[in-house]
Formats: sequence, structure tokens, C-alpha cells
Amino acid sequence: MVLSEILDADAISDIGEKTSGALEGFLQSIGLGAISTVLSAILVFVVCLVVVKVLSHLTDKLLTHTNFGSELVRRFLKTAIKIVLWAIAIVVIAGSLGIPTASLVAVISIAGLALSLSMQNILSNLFSGVTLLITRPFDVGDFVEVGGKSGSVHSIGLFYTTITTPDKRIVTLPNSDVASTAVINYSREPLRRLSFQFGTEYTDSTESAMTALREAIANCPLIVSEPEPILYISDFKDSYIEYTALVWAKNADYWPLTFQFNELVRQSFDRNNVHMSYNHLNVHMVP
Repeated sequence: MVLSEILDADAISDIGEKTSGALEGFLQSIGLGAISTVLSAILVFVVCLVVVKVLSHLTDKLLTHTNFGSELVRRFLKTAIKIVLWAIAIVVIAGSLGIPTASLVAVISIAGLALSLSMQNILSNLFSGVTLLITRPFDVGDFVEVGGKSGSVHSIGLFYTTITTPDKRIVTLPNSDVASTAVINYSREPLRRLSFQFGTEYTDSTESAMTALREAIANCPLIVSEPEPILYISDFKDSYIEYTALVWAKNADYWPLTFQFNELVRQSFDRNNVHMSYNHLNVHMVP
């Protein structure tokens, strides 16, 4: 949206001219004559200054009272509103001096359009950043997956979002890319489901394999009881039977549980004489 759409040049010009006319009439009535126009423009400036300060203060109070967005969003909105108010004030003051405001608004609009085109990518990141800060699809500290990158959110700025990967690399993503792609937030819910697959030999009984997996689950304190874990045969491979264990844990326990449960299953398989298997080829020699 350009300023010509925000500012009605004729209406603002009328305000400036009427205000100037009233002030000029008052100044001429007390004998100031030739300098009445300049003095009236100065008075219009003072009035605009007071109005801008009052409206800026009210906007600040309103945004703070309603707790609208983050502090970064509130600062951006306050600055943007102040710029618009001063643009209107300049047009009103110009009208009080007899300067054609329609031409002034057109020049400001063209300059704003040229500036916006030259800064298209920056503005895209800026408004995408404002959108992210308002809608809040994730917060700082959340573990997310964005554009094929996964990690904990380190910071959310007006132009870029940075995440820290599990191996402590900092990835900086333009906000326009983040806002236009699917975001998976693993931290929004308190629990997270983990899926484990294990292969056993065809000679091992299903009962023994299931018993071993249940023992491993019972011996793992990081697995929550609700929702209940689920065990089932998920596939019959060429060389082994695949079992799947679906368990739930707190978000903070995701990686510790991943490492701990694999070791517990290995120990439980050994106790129950269950043999882990993998894809292999058996060759039989016939004499």
C-alpha cells in the first residue's frame, strides 16, 4: 500500500488551508499582516507536533496494555505509526503554506514505491518476521523442523530466524522462507512418540520376542505409561521378522530415551534367547 492510498491529498489540504486561514485571520486582526502566513504555519507545526506525540503515546499505551505481540513487534508498529503520522503532518503544514499538496503526496508516493521495489526482498523478510512474531508458530527454545533443517529455535528477528542444530551449528533462515514453508514444531505438545524397529530371526518365537520387548519397556523409566506402548509385527523381511515398538516420552527425554531403550532391548533379547537379525543371504551347498 502506497502513501497515496493512505493519505487523501484533498482532505488533508482542506484541513491545512482551513487551519491556516483561521490562524491568518486571527493574526491579521492583531496587525501582524505579512508574517501571518509564516506564523500560522509555525502554529500548525506546533499543533501537529502535539497531536503526533499524543497519538503516539496513546498507541504505545494501547499496545502495551493489550500485550499485542512481542516487544519487537510493538516497537515496529509504534515506529510505523509515527512515520505515517509525520507524513500526514508534513502534508498539513505544506497546505498551510500554500504548497500544492496533491503534487507533494504524489512525489512521496512515487518515492515510497521506488524504495519498496528496490528493497523487495528485505521488506518481504520484514513483514514475514512480523507475521511470525504475531502468529507465533514456534517460540525460542522450541525444537522445530523448517525447510529440511531441524534444531532448537535460537532467536526470532524481524528479518531472520536462527536455529541451533543438535550438533551445535547455527542455521540462519530468511523469514520469508520460514513463513512460506511447512514448520514442524516438536515442542508444542508435552509428549512425543518414538518408533523403534527391531529384527529377529524366523526361528525365534513371536511370544519370546514380545516378552523381551515388554521387559525392556518395563525397565525404561523414561517411557510414560499413558498413552500405553504398542507392540506389533510390522513386516516380514527376506531374512528376519520386523517388530515395531511405539512408546511415548516427554519432549526433554527424546534423545536419552532413544539411546537407553536400544541398549535395554539388546539386554532383554539376550536374557530371553532372542536373536537380532539383519538382511543376509544363506547359501546351501548340495553335494
